[in-house]
Amino acid sequence: MSAPGHAHAISIEKTHHRITVTFNGTVIADTTRAFILKEGPLPPAIYIPREDVQMSHLERTTHSTHCPFKGDASYYSVNVKGSTAKDAVWTYEAPIDSVALIKNYLSFYPEKMDSITDCHQEE
Repeated sequence: MSAPGHAHAISIEKTHHRITVTFNGTVIADTTRAFILKEGPLPPAIYIPREDVQMSHLERTTHSTHCPFKGDASYYSVNVKGSTAKDAVWTYEAPIDSVALIKNYLSFYPEKMDSITDCHQEE
């Protein structure tokens, strides 16, 4: 992870709260094994293990990006009941060593989903 004083300092924290992601009325992800990644001034991102995501609703796209602090990201669109959220999910399949914890985890753009809910906050 980046040095704490760095403008793009990255921290990764395990959360045991139940996190659910819904799109077009369907639960796409449901986990108690997520990581919260905080990166400099960016909003926190929730990373969910692939095993807890309904991969049948995801379709890999050709879109990719590079982050000098995490590596190369691949993207998926979400398809449910005829609705599609294009490039709504990203993943680092071979992240740099300092963020290796997020390998095989997926993160969803909140604005492209119906909801991303931290069920602990609702209690």
